[in-house]
Parts: sequence; structure tokens; C-alpha cells
Amino acid sequence: MAVSYGEKILIKLTPDDLEAIKAKMEQAGVRNRSAYIRKMAIDGYIILLDLSDIKEVVRLLRINSNNINQIAKKANQTGNIYIDDIKSVQAQQEEIWEAVKVVMERLATIK
Repeated sequence: MAVSYGEKILIKLTPDDLEAIKAKMEQAGVRNRSAYIRKMAIDGYIILLDLSDIKEVVRLLRINSNNINQIAKKANQTGNIYIDDIKSVQAQQEEIWEAVKVVMERLATIK
């Protein structure tokens, strides 16, 4: 079903206003100016999340998972588990929890 736009609105912008809009669009990853202006006119804001700390948590989880798999493989092959390996995984797990706490605290401040 095609959307029909019946009304046009003409606005005049200073060069500075236009540059500011372009900069905001780029920050939000939006290319369609009309869609951006419509969205802003209706909702008044666009939420842009920085997910770099979540990517770090995922990276730490991947490392820890690999280490757990290596310990399991070694345990299956030899029948032994080394305390140093367990302590290493526990330390990594604590690092992951600290990173998750930082993410949760940051997300709690979003309004």
C-alpha cells in the first residue's frame, strides 16, 4: 500500500541551520532529509545509542567462552582440571560483571 503525501510544507533555512541539520542527520545515520525532518517534527527527538561498551562485554564473553571450552576439552582428554585455569575463568567472569554494571548504570541514566 503506497503512502500518499497530500501537503507540502516549505521552510526556509539559513546556511547554518542547514549545516546543523546535515550534521544531526549524519550523527543519527539518516540520509533522507524529508524523513528526518518529518520524524523530528512529529516526535521531537531521535535516540542515538553508543553501544561500544556493549561490544566490549560481548568481546569479554567470547574470550571467556573460548577459555571455558578449552578447559572442558582438557578435562575430557586428561580427566584433570587445573585450579589456575578455574581461577583465570573466575577473574574473567568478574571482569565481565564489572563491564555489565557499567552498561547498566549508563542505561539507567537514559530518559
